[in-house]
Amino acid sequence: MSRDKEELRALLKKVRQVEIRSRKKAENILSGEYKTVFKGMGIEFEEVREYQRGDDVRSIDWNVTARMGHLFVKKYREERELTVYILVDISASQFVGSSGLSKKDVAEELAAVLGFSASRNKDKVGLVLFSEGIDKYIPAKKGSSHFVRIIREVVAANPAGRKTSIQTALEFINKLLQRKAIIFLLSDFFDTGYMQTLQMTAGKHDLVPILLRDPLEQELPPAGLLTVENSETGEVSYLDTSSSRFRDAWRSFSDTRDADIIRTFRKMKVDSFVVRAGTDYIIPLMQFFKMRAARY
Repeated sequence: MSRDKEELRALLKKVRQVEIRSRKKAENILSGEYKTVFKGMGIEFEEVREYQRGDDVRSIDWNVTARMGHLFVKKYREERELTVYILVDISASQFVGSSGLSKKDVAEELAAVLGFSASRNKDKVGLVLFSEGIDKYIPAKKGSSHFVRIIREVVAANPAGRKTSIQTALEFINKLLQRKAIIFLLSDFFDTGYMQTLQMTAGKHDLVPILLRDPLEQELPPAGLLTVENSETGEVSYLDTSSSRFRDAWRSFSDTRDADIIRTFRKMKVDSFVVRAGTDYIIPLMQFFKMRAARY
């Protein structure tokens, strides 16, 4: 078997595995939560009917009432169909993995679970893969075959550039979408200069940033002198992990960085959460869903 065929076979096998796991987790754990948390994006006029005792007087249609000679009210219904876009950072830092799973692996699973939850509720789902620029765009559609395509594109993704531009991804989605949508933004957020654009996006859409972390980005083991290369810039650093003071400083820096990002999001009234590779991502996802559901 040629190398290309072997790689294609391995890719299709992984797509199938991700699909099966995501369906199982979405069905068994997230059942009902998605629909509760993400309601319709507005209301649509449905019909005019005669006034009944207890109806809100503000819903009276005075034009029809004047013509008919007695009270009529406007009836509305929730516009249930949602549009969901999953934005996945596929820059070089996403392929880092010290726990057997990279941040990219976790993003694949999360994108699949979120995509299946939306697809199961008959919502349209779209995908944007980005690094320095927009690497892949799939318009939002319905259907199980479309959902499988989204998984395949995320699993097979290779970035055109090594660096991250969250601002580019958000500017793209802002220009693309005219109506309110749900946007899941999966990234490690190791980037700068995007907060103003993110605030604009959050003002138009229901934006949910999901911070992806590798264990070594949070805490270093006492492993002596480590040579570390920045995957996006190629810069090499030497870390003396035998020093407990240095390890404490590393942990403190990581905790402060994440707390600052989340605090900034909170000031914008944007809900976010952290997922760490090597841990069960369903736990923070469920905590997020329950926190959002408690508001309704």
